[in-house]
Amino acid sequence: MELYQFSITTVLLLLAAFYGGTYFLTTFIKKDQEDTDAFMVSNQRIGFGMGAASMTATWIWAASFYAAATSGYTYGVSGPLHYGLWGALMILFIYPFGRRFRSLAPKAHTLGELIHARHGSSSQLILAFSNLLGSIISLMVNFTAAGALVAVLSPLSFQAGIIIAGVGVLSYTLWSGFRASVFTDFAQLVALMAIAIVIIPAVLFSMGGPSVMLDGFSNLNAEQVDLFSMEAILKQGAPFFIAVLAYAIGNQTISQRLFAVNEKHIKSTFLTATLGYGAIVIGLGMIGLMALTLGVEPINGEVNNLIPQMVSTYLSPFFIGLFFILVIGSLSSTADSDLSALSAIVMADVYGKNLARGKVDPKRMLFIGRMTMVTATLIGVILASYSFDILVMLVFVGALWGAIVFPVIASCYWDRITNTAFTSAVLSGLALFCVSRFELLPMSGATGLIFELMAFVGAGVVIGLMAFGFFGKWVGIIAGIIATLAMTYFATGLLREYTVLLSSLVAYGASTLVCVAISLASNERFDFDLINERVEHYDDREELNTEAVSIPNRLAEEQ
Repeated sequence: MELYQFSITTVLLLLAAFYGGTYFLTTFIKKDQEDTDAFMVSNQRIGFGMGAASMTATWIWAASFYAAATSGYTYGVSGPLHYGLWGALMILFIYPFGRRFRSLAPKAHTLGELIHARHGSSSQLILAFSNLLGSIISLMVNFTAAGALVAVLSPLSFQAGIIIAGVGVLSYTLWSGFRASVFTDFAQLVALMAIAIVIIPAVLFSMGGPSVMLDGFSNLNAEQVDLFSMEAILKQGAPFFIAVLAYAIGNQTISQRLFAVNEKHIKSTFLTATLGYGAIVIGLGMIGLMALTLGVEPINGEVNNLIPQMVSTYLSPFFIGLFFILVIGSLSSTADSDLSALSAIVMADVYGKNLARGKVDPKRMLFIGRMTMVTATLIGVILASYSFDILVMLVFVGALWGAIVFPVIASCYWDRITNTAFTSAVLSGLALFCVSRFELLPMSGATGLIFELMAFVGAGVVIGLMAFGFFGKWVGIIAGIIATLAMTYFATGLLREYTVLLSSLVAYGASTLVCVAISLASNERFDFDLINERVEHYDDREELNTEAVSIPNRLAEEQ
């Protein structure tokens, strides 16, 4: 079978309507002279509604609901739950640590600035590099999704879709930066929710309703009908759960919103975003489960075609058009966040803290931020047009983020963490991750046992940090010890069979052991009050302070 295709004119009109409307919204933000602090974090004045909508829209990207549908198709009932639930918790787990980050550096724009004030340039640049690489990859993935969607649903080429998406996102983000991203996220999320609420039940009832879907459960195997399937837990749920904390701490698109939201709204913002993300993504993942119960075979064996295939098969052209807007809106909301994150990292971490040498020129900083967006878009379009296999790069980014979790969090609570401990821990965690992930040494015998022990420590670190964030130090320590002992008892000799899970936990465990060992060997103590003194706003031009607050800022503050 072939998927339904729109005419070139229809697709161009849909894209023009979406990007034209989004650009029109940003005209309410523009000022003759932009403020660098507003460009990066909206002067820390984003309100609850805007903040929660932006956080939700940013993490509902094209890959997320395609992957959720794949999970439902592959693992059955528990698949969408594993993907949506743990992805939602990724947003939640930044909240308790985020309060600490904000209290230490209330004027920060990036997490890297806080680490620079704590340790210096080397630790900060490790964090900045991981975020630059991660955001470029994310940008490439979103442009690739746009190209694939346009190529599947219209006669236009893959490359044409990539270029249109790149130019469209850049057009409305370039001038006002992060504020444009947040303001348009609100409108994009409303559209995403409205369309998802319509499309999911429309597919269900067009295929025959709940009764047909329930009848199809007889076609599933025992693991696929089991809500607590061990196969789904070990192959998807556990690795994704382990990645939750790494993404929460390591990703600038999250920390940028953390530093931008009004401090009194942090809790409500991230709790609401957690619920919103989970509900929408789990719902979209159910389309994959519907396909599984009906015995649908993905076109060309490509599971990423499942959602467009189901929509094209069971819905009218009107609903297919809504689906087209759903995907374009989801990938654009994430792509503009990636551009904002990239510009903030280069502006603050690279220029502000390293190249400027204490003499920051706000106008030059803004120019650098905008040129970063243009350059990043160009790189993203070029990489996407080559359809590179991004798996290896994603593996390295995930490992790097996993290796930095304990050093970053510990640096904000424990005054004995040193710069040497931080950098050594991250590099050691990344190196040992590569050894286990790519099996550079055989994971058997004594070698396999050593790596499993490091992984068990990593499991204790993940559980311990999560418990510590919400319940305090002693609960975290006890939970971490129990998790480590439980893993040692139940998973010795077993964990090495699950390479992805083993290597992810090794990154956590190895970096933690090295960080603690080197820190205990030092007698240095750090005064946390110095962080607030070292992290300041960049733009204090008087002509900007006298300007009226823009409409989006007023809306954000009033919420």
